[in-house]
Amino acid sequence: MTLNGTRLLHPPAADPTDIRAYLATGGYDAWRKCVEGLSREDIVNEIKRSGLRGRGGAGFPTGTKWDKVLNHRIKERYFVCNAGEHEPGTFKDRYLLKHYPHQLLEGCLIASYAVQAKASFIYLNHEYEEEHRNFKKTIEQARAHGLIGKNVLGKGFDLELEIFAGHGSYVAGEETAMLESMQGRPAMPRQKPPFYPTDFGLYGKPTLVNNVETLCNIPRILSKGAHWFTEVGTDKCPGTMLFSLSGAVNKPGVYELPMGMPLRRLVEECGGGVPGGRKVKAVFPGGPAFSMVAADQLDLAMDFDTLKKAGTGLGSAGVIVVDDATCMVAQTLKFSTFFKNESCGQCPPCRMGTINLATLLTKIENGEGTQKDLDSLLQLCGFVKGTGYCTLVTGAAVLVQSSLRLFRSEFDEHIALKRCPYQPSVAAASHH
Repeated sequence: MTLNGTRLLHPPAADPTDIRAYLATGGYDAWRKCVEGLSREDIVNEIKRSGLRGRGGAGFPTGTKWDKVLNHRIKERYFVCNAGEHEPGTFKDRYLLKHYPHQLLEGCLIASYAVQAKASFIYLNHEYEEEHRNFKKTIEQARAHGLIGKNVLGKGFDLELEIFAGHGSYVAGEETAMLESMQGRPAMPRQKPPFYPTDFGLYGKPTLVNNVETLCNIPRILSKGAHWFTEVGTDKCPGTMLFSLSGAVNKPGVYELPMGMPLRRLVEECGGGVPGGRKVKAVFPGGPAFSMVAADQLDLAMDFDTLKKAGTGLGSAGVIVVDDATCMVAQTLKFSTFFKNESCGQCPPCRMGTINLATLLTKIENGEGTQKDLDSLLQLCGFVKGTGYCTLVTGAAVLVQSSLRLFRSEFDEHIALKRCPYQPSVAAASHH
């Protein structure tokens, strides 16, 4: 894993759970500052001034979210760190948990304190067993230094952070589904509006939910100041972002780069280009639930607003590169199967829609498809888009629509040839 920026992170320590290495780089200074006299309003205002936007997918202004929970008329509030990462091509949260557990813990403590949470949790993907053990160790080390637990830093208040082993499904990472599963119910998204977690979260109370990367930014912003944070990135998307880069690149990994840098820089400089002298065919800039961009769009700026304007999205920056040796029907089928398997089945359009999309794509990929099947695919996308309680079925539809828009000729070729053109034909194979 390579980090090209140091705005968010120092180089990883030899033993990430060792609190001494973190303290030596100014770790927990921001937390001390909060406990020793920074008012909750001051903390929230500094986050607002920084312009930090949530790094979990929606890009919502973090300070505004905190403000809403802090100033809610209901005084019983909760805090949850969402580390339920389960999306194809996204692995930065795991990287942060593994290498920067103290920075994350400090961010969690500040967030809990800032909104006066009655109880605080970290919802951790249950597959992350090593990270779970390490984070437990991290909490114990912080406890030994009086930074968490009873009578924090001798200031007469208690603060605990409980680890909750997550559901391990894609849908459970959606914040309302996550809160449902934390209350012992099935991990199914709630119908919105009106119930956003800031109003109606855990136990029906106002709840602050932030993602791992968002929280890792908090200690740095409070110790170095909002202005420092805004020195890189764009006006509307300041700071850096961690990009999970995977797929057809020579050097996949996690890269920290300023918001708004061109996609080309990530693929060519950081990722070292496409292996085997192949060319970029398409890129998913925000994972499979957002539209792909074509090879001639590599100069797009990687920030929430630019990508939205271009008809796609940054999401949680799971960048997947596809090369020109890849069959786009097969690629689309692979992700469609993921969506089908991950649907919680609560909304009929999603349950049936994801199954039907994958079925039609299988037919086309196997050479059994017709033009009527292609029409049905597009019609189905139109029917199901925007119909679910969460965005899963919309993501499944967007995937198919974007693939058909950019690579319609490949779908037509599968139908005309009655086979996948990327597989050697039976005749050619028997001839050899």
